[in-house]
This record gives sequence, C-alpha cells and structure tokens, in this order.
Amino acid sequence: MKQETTFKELKASGYAHQTINQEIQGNLIARIRAKQPVFEGLFGYEDTVVPQLKKAILAGHHINLLGLRGQAKTRIARSMVDLLDEYMPIVKGSEINDSPFEPISKFALDLVAELGDKTPIAWVHRSARFFEKLATPDVNISDLIGDIDPIKAATLKLPYSDERVLHYGMIPRANRCIFVLNELPDLQARIQVSLFNILQEGDIQIRGFQLRMPLDIQFVFTANPEDYTNRGSIVTPLKDRIGSQIFTHYPKNIALARAITEHEAKISAEDLAAVVIPDLAKNLLEEVSFQARDSEYVDSKSGVSARLSISAMENLVAAGKLRLIETQSEKTTIRLVDFMSIIPSITGKVELVYEGEQEGADEVARILIDTAIMAQFNQIFPRIPKLEKAGTKTPYSDLVHWFEKNYVELNYTDTDEVFFKSLKNIKPLNALIQDHASYLSDTDKDFCMELVLWALAISDKLGKTASDAMYKFDSN
Repeated sequence: MKQETTFKELKASGYAHQTINQEIQGNLIARIRAKQPVFEGLFGYEDTVVPQLKKAILAGHHINLLGLRGQAKTRIARSMVDLLDEYMPIVKGSEINDSPFEPISKFALDLVAELGDKTPIAWVHRSARFFEKLATPDVNISDLIGDIDPIKAATLKLPYSDERVLHYGMIPRANRCIFVLNELPDLQARIQVSLFNILQEGDIQIRGFQLRMPLDIQFVFTANPEDYTNRGSIVTPLKDRIGSQIFTHYPKNIALARAITEHEAKISAEDLAAVVIPDLAKNLLEEVSFQARDSEYVDSKSGVSARLSISAMENLVAAGKLRLIETQSEKTTIRLVDFMSIIPSITGKVELVYEGEQEGADEVARILIDTAIMAQFNQIFPRIPKLEKAGTKTPYSDLVHWFEKNYVELNYTDTDEVFFKSLKNIKPLNALIQDHASYLSDTDKDFCMELVLWALAISDKLGKTASDAMYKFDSN
C-alpha cells in the first residue's frame, strides 16, 4: 500500500492527472502492444465481443452489454478493473475520490484552496474502484444519486441550503471509477431519466441542488434483450446516450463450452483425480445445454445459462464421489447412468414454455438428456433405422437379438470392475464398439457401451426400466 503524501510531493513525482477513459485506454494500448491478454477468463469471445470492447474503450464510450443470462456480462465488466492503474491519488477525506488537480466537491475545493501544496493525498487501490449495483424496481434516486442528510445538518449546524449537508449516492462516490449497473431494464423509467445528465454533462441534482459536478465515471450497463422480460425496458433517450451496445452470445461449439465449464466448475484437484470423466461424458454434458437452447419445451427468449453445464458438472462429479464413499473404492469412472444426477441442475436453470409445463420439469430434463444422447450417438455410430423389413440385418440386429434371451442391470453403486464387466460380457456390444469406436480411448469405449444401449432404448429397440438403484435393459 502506498503511503500518504502531499500535493506538492505528488506533483514533484511527475504524476500526471488523467481521466478514467485516458487511464483505461493507456493500459489497454500497453497490453495490446505487449501482446498480453486483455480480458482474462473469457472463452469464445476472442473474435466477437473482445474486439468490440477494445474499440468501445478506445472510443471512450459508456458500454451496454446486451445478452441472455449466463453469457459472462458481469465477468466482462469486472475484468475491466484490471485496466486501471494500481493506485489512484485522491484528496484525503474526499467522499467522491476528488483529484487534487481537478477537485469538484465543496470539501475538496475548500481544502485545496486552504492548504494548497500541503493538501494531504491518500491512495485508492484499483480493487476499490469498482462499483456494482443490481437494478431492481425498489432502487430509488437516493440510492444512486444522493439525498439531504438531516443528521449531518444537525451535527454541523448547517441549513439545508448548504451543500455540505448532502449525502452522496453510489454514482457520485464512484467518481473516477467503473460503475456497473446490472439488469438496466429493471430500473424504473423515472430512475433511468435521472442518469441522462450524468452520462452527458456530468450534472447531478439532489433535492433541488443543481450541482455542476463533472463526474468522471466509466459506466458499464448489462441487460437482457428487451423482449426477454416484461418487467421493463431501457428508455430511448438513455439508450441514445450509451456509446456502444455490444451483444454477447453463448459458446458456439462443444469445445468452447467445455473450456468454460472446466474453468468455472468448483471441483477440487483430489476429486478430479479420483473421479475419471471420459471425454464423451464431458461432451454429452455440454450437448444437454445445446439441446436445451433449441428445445421446443424451453423458452428461447429466456436463454439457457452456461451455469447449467457448470452446475451439472459439479453434480456429476458428486455422483462419482458418493459412489466412492459407498463402495469404499479409491477411483471410479463417470457413467451414463450418473447423468440422472444432473436433472436438478437442469430443472433449476431452464424456463419452460406451455408445452414444457405440460410435460413437467423433470420429464423435460430427461427428454433433453435423451436428445443429447442421440445427438452424440449419431456422431459415432450408424443411425438406428426407425423401421426395417422383417429379416433385414442392421448393425444392431445381433445386439437386439442378444437381449431377446438376456438382460443386463446397471447399478449406480457397483464398483467399476463389476459395472463394466457386465457390459463387456455382451459380445455383440463389444463387436459394435470395435467396428465403430475403436479409435476412442478405453474410458470412452466403456462409456460408448452404455451410449449404445441407451440409444437403442430411446429408439424403442430395447426395453429400459429404472429404479432408485439401477437401470435394467432387456427385450422391448
């Protein structure tokens, strides 16, 4: 932490006053020239959102990040803190981070006028220069702009006409900082109107006080598309004052979605070492989210957050961890039957349309898992014919015939040795894996065995019954 100093010593050090835009732009340019990453922890935005953010910053614009939930809008806003200088000098005791070079509050103006070069200077770390407010219908002007403080007036024995009785709201206190207003459409229209002059001229008005305070703030707003919610919208004059509106999006492929999930999921290194997750299982988990975004049962305007996959991955590992505890084993592999444990992650993360409500949240979650299974199955194996003539042989005929005299039970709590032994005893299944999935790793081949049985059951070629403890596959 930097030590306090005086205005004279600050000027002698060569410090040059900058606006927050100049500060962020300078650090952005330095990072670009040094070929350093500008925004950490963002996946899939390198060629879309990030270039637009860079241009908006260089243009000195306030920014509105527009996108569905779970698209890293808040993360983007918070990452901008890294583009601030590590420390910023302020007039010591200032409530609104007054610069000693350009003070704007009465307190700082009076202090600099009285002490001049002896004005004490304090330092603010960049971590304290980030202000965030969730726009809810109950937010009022006092919260954001400020109000008269009667206790301050009584304590200082000042009339209400004196500027010193004012209590500053969050926005003036964010002077020379980044201020993020999340879910802007939820803010009442009359409160949005109070932001007009702040964004354009820097004026603020508190209880009749017309204060000419050129606040220096980098505003970042976040919002869902206007047709997402009936709670409100961004009023047109405010939208007109926001320099850049940048659209975010969901990951465009499974690989990017996996990278986000692996980066964000809260899973310990010990659990990752003990619970083996096949690549196909990771892909299948992401496929569930992709299928949900296209599902006729899910409200596409609401979106399907990336948090669905993150939460599902944590539940999937928890299922493996529970099996380790129950079987007293040291290691286990994630199985397709374990995917039933991600249903709570799905039901809590999707908004259903009328047809989905009719099916029920749990049933929609199972449908999404089944749809994802078929999507992954069709990438590896020949498509299962819906109808075939009697006596026509398909790649799955031998396997289906095997189940006419046999069945297999897959128990959640079986050890890996017992679980996969029951699958490997099915000779037609082994032959099918060898013919179409021999290029996969051993863990993925094991996962494929379940994938085939599940796909045949979904296609009504095999029967499938479930209980609390196991799944049974037999003849349809």
